[in-house]
Amino acid sequence: MIKSLYDGALRRLFLWIAVTLAAVMLAACTSQASIVADRASRQNPVISIMAPLHFPNAPSKEVMDKLEGLTGVQLDVTWVGDGIYTDKMYTALSTGSLKNVTFIKHTDYMMVKNAIRDEVFWEIGPYLERFPNLRHLDDRILNQAAVDGRIYGLYTERPSSRQGIILREDWLDKLGLPKPSTLDELYETLRQFTTMDPDGNGLNDTIGLTDRNDLVYGAFKTLSSYFGAPNNWGVGENGVFPEFDTAAYRNTMDFMKRLYDEGLINSDFAVASKDIQRYQIITGAAGAYIGSMTDVQRIQDEARELNPSARFTLVNRIAGPDGFRVWSIPNYNGLYLFSKKAIKTEEELLQHLAFFDRTMDKEVANLLRFGIEDVHYKQINGLVRLSEETTQLRVNEVNALYALMIADVSNPNIMKVEKQEYMLEQAERLSADNEKFIVNDPTLGLDSKTYDEKSPELYKIIRDATYKYMLGQLSPEGFDAEVARWKRSGGEDMMKEYSEAYFGQD
Repeated sequence: MIKSLYDGALRRLFLWIAVTLAAVMLAACTSQASIVADRASRQNPVISIMAPLHFPNAPSKEVMDKLEGLTGVQLDVTWVGDGIYTDKMYTALSTGSLKNVTFIKHTDYMMVKNAIRDEVFWEIGPYLERFPNLRHLDDRILNQAAVDGRIYGLYTERPSSRQGIILREDWLDKLGLPKPSTLDELYETLRQFTTMDPDGNGLNDTIGLTDRNDLVYGAFKTLSSYFGAPNNWGVGENGVFPEFDTAAYRNTMDFMKRLYDEGLINSDFAVASKDIQRYQIITGAAGAYIGSMTDVQRIQDEARELNPSARFTLVNRIAGPDGFRVWSIPNYNGLYLFSKKAIKTEEELLQHLAFFDRTMDKEVANLLRFGIEDVHYKQINGLVRLSEETTQLRVNEVNALYALMIADVSNPNIMKVEKQEYMLEQAERLSADNEKFIVNDPTLGLDSKTYDEKSPELYKIIRDATYKYMLGQLSPEGFDAEVARWKRSGGEDMMKEYSEAYFGQD
């Protein structure tokens, strides 16, 4: 019996030893696997980016995982809504909390020049030749965005102008109206969209135009170019002068004031966000939207979810006193800048530049542009087919990635589109037509010390005065007084510096 007990104890001891050894070995393997995984993850650099979000959703995890796999990095992207992007970017800049890479809109870029000169960002020009794609970036565009002849940013390429008018085509048809082709016809269209019950519900519940708190990408600047205003600055016999010191700018304010006084525009346009503006056109509260024509496909798709009979059309040619005109951006709409505080070494900078270089490779560029093949698009004989059936899927999962694309317009690695949504095709066709009557900014590439130092506070004077005038809170004489205050506060110096730079060119 004693022997039996002894044998049983011995067997239990051996079993315990075996189990313990197995557990130790498993733990060792798990630990080793964790070490290998950790080493692998540390071999892939972390790229943190602050980028604007122009769509309801950030890209899907599946698409982001594929992007990380193709580029060999770990991405930490902070997506910030376009309507609040500028404020968030300035907050990060002023508090020293920039991501490794930060997108700067071209409308904000000149206002961060002092930070660039204070060496907040890396100068990347000397490194571009090391990369197979970045070395072929367009020198003309790089030089447009250069500061003191030095290159600091990778540009997101865009056509010169996508600006135009998105209209409810079914409302035009119901009211028997043609597409407007003059400013008077545009006014009449907006009036009837407001007063003639275009949706046929018997209620007084529509407005002609929906707009937002943005004098540049909202309706105002596009309308001002129709009226004949220069693009930011004009050039005359006496030198360079600002756009708001022209009759055309004031005529634009009068036009907008008339729309406001007659209730043809949303009464909160001076404070409304882009999301509110889009909501009004999508829900059928408004019949016209002035801005980027490429917004039309998404607007129509979302509007049809609420009203399947909603139809839209586009207009890009509105004749004003000087014929057809439309303002342009530089051939970039923004730049990615690289923080010296967040990116501490040249080696780290090269890792970040390598990521953007890889985004221009064929497989990555087409992922960013179109999504995953056979999920978001089809490839037919080397061409991309974008079907209506996958439109919403691309909006939800892919389209936000477009903000990460650099130099995409001229990138030969991006596949051509065989077939895409009809409205998007129309928007791109009319954007190309805009090139025939572009109004450029004559100060592009010129320097003004006063502009670099004082442009935010000086712009605020004119911005506030413009909105107050349109809302009836400021008389014409009051607006003139604000222009005079702008000149006294540094505007005259700015005009002088730009004049000297412009006329001093070879």
